[in-house]
Amino acid sequence: MAVVEKVIPVPPARVFAVLKDGWTYSDWVVGTAHIRDVDDGWPRPGASLHHKAGPWPFSLKDKSTVVSCDEPHELTICAGVWPTGEATVVFRLAPADGGGTRVTLAENFSAGPLGAVWNKANDLVLHHRNHETLRRLADLAVRGRGV
Repeated sequence: MAVVEKVIPVPPARVFAVLKDGWTYSDWVVGTAHIRDVDDGWPRPGASLHHKAGPWPFSLKDKSTVVSCDEPHELTICAGVWPTGEATVVFRLAPADGGGTRVTLAENFSAGPLGAVWNKANDLVLHHRNHETLRRLADLAVRGRGV
């Protein structure tokens, strides 16, 4: 499992506002190329955002579905990128010193070929990808996007 953390200098509600705006995911989730649709009620459990992942012309259409949501503390998503598999992605937000937010992002392949082959290489790729994802999330939260 790849786990990364970042302190973002805005309150948890402001960070969660970006998580709640499914249309912004292609702006900050590394590897998401395009959001095709967002179900009404996102991020209610069972709601999905429909995306394309990967570079054109090889991008794959799939969806990511909310497993659980405890606003503004935690969001768990089942992210699909079939035929390679799917991942469980957990965002945890907690107040940090100085009024900021400590965001912890944990991701693990949970099904499909990549889920069957757990190894350090998977974790290393996810670790670097998710550091960049949190950097982009911070940019949107600080600049007020999705608020």
